[in-house]
Amino acid sequence: MIKILIVEDHTMLRESLVTLINSQNDMQVAGFTDDASAVPELCRNLTPDMVLMDVVTKDQSNNVSANGIIYAAEIRKEFPEIKIVIMTAFPEITFADKAKKAGAHSFMDKEMGNEHLLSVIRSTMKGYSTYSICSERPHFAGQLSEKEIAVLRLVCQGKNRKEVAKEMDMSEVRLKPLITSILDKSGFDNIMKLAVYMVGHGFIVPAKEK
Repeated sequence: MIKILIVEDHTMLRESLVTLINSQNDMQVAGFTDDASAVPELCRNLTPDMVLMDVVTKDQSNNVSANGIIYAAEIRKEFPEIKIVIMTAFPEITFADKAKKAGAHSFMDKEMGNEHLLSVIRSTMKGYSTYSICSERPHFAGQLSEKEIAVLRLVCQGKNRKEVAKEMDMSEVRLKPLITSILDKSGFDNIMKLAVYMVGHGFIVPAKEK
């Protein structure tokens, strides 16, 4: 029997996941929460085999949205035997890579449906890794370097060129060719237009201020 801890802050979806998993002969819900920061303690108390966690969940410790990927890294460090499956409804261009770096065993788009989810859970428990990257990602996403993504993310947060240069610890002169490269790869003629497009389509989710 696969014991699963569900971390999801949308009530209706969380309840649907509980019903779905408990209806399987080889799975059961060990517990659930909408608070990502509560996961380490729940893992200690409930000893689940797997944590099924949304990328963006609540964090009651500071009352702001928190990236579930951060907690995935903490879980992997303290509980290396627990499998982690990360879910997302956002086609954010960096989530899959970040989840992999955090040690998540599998990553999937919520749009894939229930049967795909159950398949990912079972295969992950058998030792397989599945990374279902959203097909809606922009065509140029794979062409951007980590530094270019970092620049674009700062622009998406509403920072001007001077602020971006400061955050990146570089001069505006060095920043200019990076922005030019981003525009060349994306096909946009203006970095702000690109930022609006990326945020509007969920391809970049700006960090929330605490």
